[in-house]
Amino acid sequence: MFSFAAPWVFLLLPLPAAVYFLAPPRREKTASVRIPFFRRVAQAAGVEPKSGSVIRKRARLQTASIITIWVLLVLALARPERLGEPIVIEKSARDVVLALDISGSMDQRDFQTESGAPMQRLDAVKGVLKQFIAERDGDRMALIIFGTRAFIQAPFTEDLNSLNGFLDQTQVGMAGPNTALGDAIGLGIRTFESSEVDQRLMIVLSDGADTSSRMTPVNASAIAAEKNVVIYTIGVGDPNASGEDRVDLQALQDIADRTGGEYFFADDTTALAQTYARIDELNPRTVETQSYRPRQSLSHIPLLLALMAILISTAGFHFSHRKKGVS
Repeated sequence: MFSFAAPWVFLLLPLPAAVYFLAPPRREKTASVRIPFFRRVAQAAGVEPKSGSVIRKRARLQTASIITIWVLLVLALARPERLGEPIVIEKSARDVVLALDISGSMDQRDFQTESGAPMQRLDAVKGVLKQFIAERDGDRMALIIFGTRAFIQAPFTEDLNSLNGFLDQTQVGMAGPNTALGDAIGLGIRTFESSEVDQRLMIVLSDGADTSSRMTPVNASAIAAEKNVVIYTIGVGDPNASGEDRVDLQALQDIADRTGGEYFFADDTTALAQTYARIDELNPRTVETQSYRPRQSLSHIPLLLALMAILISTAGFHFSHRKKGVS
């Protein structure tokens, strides 16, 4: 399909005709010789003298060449271009922050595989998280890890393979043995400051009670609600344990309720996978669709044709003058 980027340029096509018919003709004075016996010379030559100017006329070929060159130049100025097939780009309208607890209690082997074998909590979470990340094709995701302190393991990225790589490097205790749940939520809120989308989702997974945060989880969740950040919390610890090993289910539920999210509890890999599937159902992926058609400029073609027409007409003009001079 062809189109013109500046079709209004075609309004210039009749400009030479308007100048030719409306503008006054160019006058040129030349020197002449006056002789007293002009009439006798005219009679001897058999010519009747007349007054007036001499109007030079162009040959038809020359006129056709001028018109062709002008049309080609206007055509080039209109910028003809070839349009390719439409290309549709889907851009995610959702950003997701994963906040993962890697405190010392995540080393417990109280998870069970499908075969019933014991499994480390963090390893079980990693396996389910990788599958969840793989299904987020098109979303931007960030990974936050927290223990005694909260850190950004991976900023927002659409390269989900690299996110899985950062997840593989995460080990129990690398952020400290305690649980800074409130600080992790606060860091997630700051991470969303660079986000330009409306749908902001944070998934917080923890297996212990908050013990080392500078900001309480309640205050952090209130700020998240003001920033339109929806938080889904997942408890994976033992609610009957004591001390820091006891997961604070009530705190996780309060965090989710304050931000319009939901709370889940998972005690094995199957329940954990069902939890992430449920989160996906509650927050279906939204996309912004953009389409464009690649354009290939063709302006060089009429320009080359105009140049060839100029060269041919110039060569023809010199050739005709030389022929007249010889004859």
